[in-house]
Amino acid sequence: MNCLVVLSHPLPESLNRHFADTAIQELTSAGHKVTLLDLYAKGFDPRLSVAERGSYYGERFEAGALMSHAAALREAEVLVLIFPTWWFGLPAMLKGWIDRVFSPGIAFDHASDFGPIRPLLYKLRHVVAITTLGSPRWVDRLVMGRPVRRILKWGVFKACAPKARFAMLPFYEAERPQQDRIDRFAVSIRTQLRKFK
Repeated sequence: MNCLVVLSHPLPESLNRHFADTAIQELTSAGHKVTLLDLYAKGFDPRLSVAERGSYYGERFEAGALMSHAAALREAEVLVLIFPTWWFGLPAMLKGWIDRVFSPGIAFDHASDFGPIRPLLYKLRHVVAITTLGSPRWVDRLVMGRPVRRILKWGVFKACAPKARFAMLPFYEAERPQQDRIDRFAVSIRTQLRKFK
């Protein structure tokens, strides 16, 4: 399968990078084609440009600066997002990537009457979001209601890739990681990714 791994963390020695390496190794060893998109290493600009926003409802979205990202997303059958959860939200770099790349003509088309958007990511079969959080599990689930999961699953992927299966793997209390917890989480990543046929 054609797999796109999107990593969004500024530190090259982060837990996120470790989990990205785990995912890439698992997918590659299973024979899948893997493309890594490290947003910080690539110097991705998360800001939606004036031209992009100005063309959002026009005849054609101005995607000139996003062609490689758009092509990778449109061809992906598996999308793995790896990122930290900061302040119970997506980091700005990943949010900006979604704002810019999940655009008209790439991830969806506008309805002519401004009704529900029409999804375009029909090749996408699986989405896995792997995230680290400083908070404990109970705060994310009971107090906050898992906001990042809700946004990604229902706000982004059900709208743009309705046939894709969505899974979220959160690593809680990431500021105090013990090696045995890291190892167990790596096993969870491998187990999730082995489901893809």
